[in-house]
Amino acid sequence: MTLSEIKPRFRTVDGLSIRYAESDKPHEHEALLLSPWPESLYAYDAGWSRLAEHAQLIAVDLPGFGHSELREDLLSPKAMGEFIVRLADAFGLSKPHVVGPDIGTSAVLFAAAQHPDRFRSAVVGTGGAAVPLRLGGVLDEWVHAEDLAPYRALGPKDIMTAAIANIEGYELPEVVREDYLAAYTGQRFVDQMPYVRAYPDELPVLSGLLSGIETPVQVIAGRHDPVVPLANAEYLHERLPNSRLDIIDVGHFVWEEGADDYAKAVTGWWQAN
Repeated sequence: MTLSEIKPRFRTVDGLSIRYAESDKPHEHEALLLSPWPESLYAYDAGWSRLAEHAQLIAVDLPGFGHSELREDLLSPKAMGEFIVRLADAFGLSKPHVVGPDIGTSAVLFAAAQHPDRFRSAVVGTGGAAVPLRLGGVLDEWVHAEDLAPYRALGPKDIMTAAIANIEGYELPEVVREDYLAAYTGQRFVDQMPYVRAYPDELPVLSGLLSGIETPVQVIAGRHDPVVPLANAEYLHERLPNSRLDIIDVGHFVWEEGADDYAKAVTGWWQAN
C-alpha cells in the first residue's frame, strides 16, 4: 500500500511550526499521539485505522523531531513534558489519553507528575527510564559519546537507513520511508541528540516523581528490544502506583513490528480508563 490515512499539516504552537495529523472520524474520546525517535508521526501508520475507531486522534511530531521546528530549550524530557501540556491546550483537548513511546516516555511522565489531572491516561514504553541507566546498542553510545564529531560526519540518510534496517517483520510503506528520510536532512539528527544526552541528569529526577503519579499509565515494551532493554519497562511498572505492563514479542519498534498487538493493547487500555 502506497497511500496513508495520515494527512499531515502544520500549525504554530508557542511560536513553533508543529506538524500534526488528525483522524477524520469524530469520537467522544480524544488521544494525543507523540512521535518516536528517529521516526515521525507516520510511525502510527500501521495502526492508525484501529486506533481511530476508539478515539479522535491528534498525532504530533514533537518540536525538533520529525518535521516540527526545533528549539534548543525543549531538548530535554522535563522541558518537553511542559510542551506536551501546551500541545494539548493548543489543540483544545480537554482530558485526552496521551501516547508517548520512545523519547515520549520520560516527557509524558514528567507531564503527568506536574499536571496530575491533565490526561485521562498515558501509554509509554521503549524509552529510557531506569536508574542507573539501562540502555543498549547505539542509544547507549549516543548518550555517553564524548565527541559528536563522528556523528556529524555521517550523512543523515546513513543514520536513518541504519535505523530503518532494524525494523523487523514489517516493511515500511514507501510514503512512510520517504517521510522518515526527509525528516533528517542536514545535521538535524545530531541537533536532536541533546534530548537523550539529558537522560543521566533528568531520569534520576523523574525516578523520584514516579510514586506520586496518579494518572493511569500503561507501559508497552518489546520483549527483544536491544536498544531500550525490558528492564526499563519493569522499572516503571514497579514504581508507578497505577500501571499495567504489556510485553509484546518483538523488538524496539513495537508500534510497527507488532502493530496489531500494539493497537489492541492501547485501545483495550483506553476502554478500561
